[in-house]
Amino acid sequence: MKVSLMVIALNEEKTLPSLLADIRAQTYPHDKMEIILVDSMSNDGTKPLMKRFARESDFAAVKVLANPEKRLANGWNVGIRAATGDVLMRVDAHADIPEDFVARSVACIESGEDACGGPRPNVLFEKSDFGEMLLEAESSAFGSSIANYRTNEEKRYVDSIFHGCYRREIFETIGLLDEQLGRTEDNEIHYRMRRAGFKICMDPKIRSYQHVRPTLKRMLKQKYGNGYWCGLTLGVCPGCLKLYHFVPGVTVLAFAGSAALLPIVKWPAVAVYGGYMAMNLLMTGLSILRSKKRNRYFALLPAVFAGIHVSYGIGNIVGLAKMPFWRKKYYQAHKVPRIKTRLAE
Repeated sequence: MKVSLMVIALNEEKTLPSLLADIRAQTYPHDKMEIILVDSMSNDGTKPLMKRFARESDFAAVKVLANPEKRLANGWNVGIRAATGDVLMRVDAHADIPEDFVARSVACIESGEDACGGPRPNVLFEKSDFGEMLLEAESSAFGSSIANYRTNEEKRYVDSIFHGCYRREIFETIGLLDEQLGRTEDNEIHYRMRRAGFKICMDPKIRSYQHVRPTLKRMLKQKYGNGYWCGLTLGVCPGCLKLYHFVPGVTVLAFAGSAALLPIVKWPAVAVYGGYMAMNLLMTGLSILRSKKRNRYFALLPAVFAGIHVSYGIGNIVGLAKMPFWRKKYYQAHKVPRIKTRLAE
């Protein structure tokens, strides 16, 4: 079974060498693998790294392509159009994959599955005490989400997957990713897969790792963007989102509403802020007990959890506020029905 493994990168010269080394170390036969590296117009050494890998590899083919639009969905579509494999795999540019990652994914597909993936724990790319604290915040369901692909250890069918492996016919049937979406393109295309009758299998034997954002600023920016795009996407694909995607937005509204009522009545603020702080401290305590790497920065976890929730929640609210206006532009862009673009032969 021929595999097309795709990586989309924008200014990833720092982390890309590690991932390319992981790809080179795969135990799956290299003569049955093509590697598709898509550069999203990087202004660092990302593209030269890709070209060097292409020159030195022993894979059946290595394609270095350009993504002029820079957006992730566009980049994946560039890769999908160029893919010639029986199965297509997507791997994030700031990730680590074990040497059996491709082999285990293909074995799952060969067992009869349409699409598959596995747990995706977070890891640190560069070790530091502050980074360990950020890793703990990101690894906690309280600081991140309850999505199945993060920690689930049970084989089952799920709604969405990270670092997925897909039969080629899925994209031939449903088309490509929606390039109008930002952070929610995965949710939307997995929703279309399920609507078309394809199943997505979570196999705990397939494991990959994603690097935690290295600074608090970048982590909070990411959370804001996630919340923002969930707010926008609710207006065009509500079925591809879950209630938990909007819990931070409701929390921020509860904070603001109870604070506004303080001149009139105090108990709502006491209930909302007191309840949140109790939950925050409880989850902080559980995180510290679970972690084997404790340091003084773990004292900041309550503030980091709150920052994550507020950033995501404000993103929710801003996205929902802009959604009616953005939705008009979205439907104008989709006046022509999605074309099931022919893949490479």
